[in-house]
Amino acid sequence: MDKIPLTRAGFDKLDAELKHLKTVERPAIIRAISEAREHGDLSENAEYHSAKEKQSFIEGRVKELEGVISLADVIDPTKLSGTVKFGATVRLVDEETDEEKTYQIVGEYEADIEGGKLNMKSPLSRALIGKDEGDTVEVRTPGGVRSYEILSINFK
Repeated sequence: MDKIPLTRAGFDKLDAELKHLKTVERPAIIRAISEAREHGDLSENAEYHSAKEKQSFIEGRVKELEGVISLADVIDPTKLSGTVKFGATVRLVDEETDEEKTYQIVGEYEADIEGGKLNMKSPLSRALIGKDEGDTVEVRTPGGVRSYEILSINFK
């Protein structure tokens, strides 16, 4: 299996979610299933079926997180420099609208576009990787081709 690149913050967030699921959510759902069983006939017990469905979701997420964490390759962006690569924080300007945006290039498990964390496999990230300050990149979007100029690259 390939390693999964994560920043320290991304790794810590996934690890915290895993611990929360195991220590809080799992015991709570076990109690809910137990209480629902006490209500009698399970075939018509909506609480029981709801709790079992939630348990299935929790167990699936636990397995997914354990898999990601076991394959994690934690990368410290502060030790990097140069052109755009994983971990870089890139400030861009849309050459058409003059709108500035700042994104950090991260792995798919920590991507959050609203939070400024861009999946390294996204079209914009792929266009940016390997480029330097002052370079212009063109990206095909659903709304057409967009051009961005790289204003700054930071590894913080």
